[in-house]
Amino acid sequence: MADRGFGHSHSIPVNSGTNEVEGNFSLEEDEARQNGDGPNVVLGLDGGTTSTVCVCLPLMADPNDLPDPLPLLARAVSGCSNYNSVGENAAKETLEQVITEALTKSGSNWSAVRAVCLGVSGVNHPTDQEKILKWLRDIFPSHVKVYVQNDAVAALASGTMGKLHGCVLVAGTGSIAYGFSEDGKEARAAGGGPILGDWGSGYGIAAQALTAVIRANDGRGSQTMLTSRILKALGLSSPDELIGWTYEDRSWARIAALVPEVVSCAEAGDQIAHNILTEAVKELALSVKAVVERLRLCGEDSTGSFPVVMVGGVLETKRAWDIGNEVVIYIKKFFPNAQPIRPKVEPAVGAALLAFNFLMKESEVNKHS
Repeated sequence: MADRGFGHSHSIPVNSGTNEVEGNFSLEEDEARQNGDGPNVVLGLDGGTTSTVCVCLPLMADPNDLPDPLPLLARAVSGCSNYNSVGENAAKETLEQVITEALTKSGSNWSAVRAVCLGVSGVNHPTDQEKILKWLRDIFPSHVKVYVQNDAVAALASGTMGKLHGCVLVAGTGSIAYGFSEDGKEARAAGGGPILGDWGSGYGIAAQALTAVIRANDGRGSQTMLTSRILKALGLSSPDELIGWTYEDRSWARIAALVPEVVSCAEAGDQIAHNILTEAVKELALSVKAVVERLRLCGEDSTGSFPVVMVGGVLETKRAWDIGNEVVIYIKKFFPNAQPIRPKVEPAVGAALLAFNFLMKESEVNKHS
């Protein structure tokens, strides 16, 4: 799955080619210089195609009685950790860098970590999980519990505060719907990337807008305000230049960054832009519907209540043409008691809460075994 925003990176400067982060701390140096007995901590990581966020939380006593606000010890940001995008070596190096910085900022050391959960895009099969689990096991001491999930799962947990129940809809550069039933079954819809049909995503919206401009230019389609708005945004003088601009850099996020222009045109009354957004709303709602029905989250008569966590730049525009609000309206046509949730914490915190909950469940099982 692609990033939740419109492709704007929030990466910190890192020294490429080494295990160092800002401040010139290597993994070995960090472990050597941290000698204190600080509090036990859990780490949560959210790894997307643009950036990777790591947060550090203290190990808390009760997952059902979380403090508000959560006591965040540290937050660090680095580059992409999706190995499908940057390769295995670069992805592993990024994870080491961002974890090291988070621990350094928190004043903790590697031995203080009790559990870590990584929610990462590109984890679509057990073999993907096992590969990344091995990386984490190589990084951490043997006592640390490590967990790997699709980054949509971390996004869900950010809205449910660590509980895996309900459905999450993520719509940024890419899109995915992912859900869990109360008995642990899981299902997903979309999330296959731009080529395989993330049509309600930022990329999907913007790609259709670019296509509309080309069609208007060569006579196959109606004239649209999208032409002037997109050309101005890109600093181009003619629709013919769009072809070169599009293919000079194949970044999905670069295309998705045009979504605000599409929204502006729809707000100004452009019918083609309006139709593109309306179709995106339908696709996103149908992704949720597919997951909810497969897991029977709504009950037998579709009137059951369940959380729908809404995450991503496409759903957070807060404009007159509000894509997120329209998606909620569409979902409620199918499931009137669906409960939309806008997370108060970021997905990396959701991943940390998952690490905490998984650790507590394992401890409880071990007590009774």
